[in-house]
Amino acid sequence: MPQTIETLPNGLTLRQDDRFFKLGQDSVLLSSFAKPRRNAKVLDLGCGTGALALLVYRPDLKITGLELQEEPLDLFRASIADNGVDINAVQGDLRAIRTIFPHGSMDYVICNPPYFDRAAGLNAPAPARRTARQDGSCTVEDIAVASSFVLHTGGKAAFVFRPERLWVLLQALDRVRLVPKRLRFVHQNAAAVPSAVLVECRKGGSPEGLTIEPPLLVESEEYQGIYGK
Repeated sequence: MPQTIETLPNGLTLRQDDRFFKLGQDSVLLSSFAKPRRNAKVLDLGCGTGALALLVYRPDLKITGLELQEEPLDLFRASIADNGVDINAVQGDLRAIRTIFPHGSMDYVICNPPYFDRAAGLNAPAPARRTARQDGSCTVEDIAVASSFVLHTGGKAAFVFRPERLWVLLQALDRVRLVPKRLRFVHQNAAAVPSAVLVECRKGGSPEGLTIEPPLLVESEEYQGIYGK
């Protein structure tokens, strides 16, 4: 399959292949929403070809991407080499997270998790895409458990999800002591229903103090600024 190269809003480049999910709005918006502290150890769960990890890249961050499928991971490693950045790409199953990373070893987790229930009947054009977008190979609960395991108490995780399944995500987070602290909905415009929701949570601590941020409108200067336009 021919590869293409996408220039990301931060100037880094991303190798892509039609067999795997390409750069989308959700990864770009999540990378802008996520706020890892300086020198944080960051884990991108289910990193695919590495779009999200490359988008959040800062020289001070210690970023690792974990991906089940070897082929998209090879593209990610090629992108890392192209950009000359210090990012670690690891092959492995997040459901076996305990055999891959030490408990409490990360400060921040980022993840663009599977949106759809495996029974939802999504007709994805390729098995690799189905793996990325449906929870047949891992569930939202698996992702929550993996995130909680690698985070130390006080560590944070940021996700992008579909509003109609928000309760599924929040329930999964609650079971593993991941407390939502920031929430932001994405809308096409002020009159449209939300098309995505951004959630940042903290491991442990009080359930009080959830901040609902102003909606992010696609038809806005802020959105254009995120894309560097």
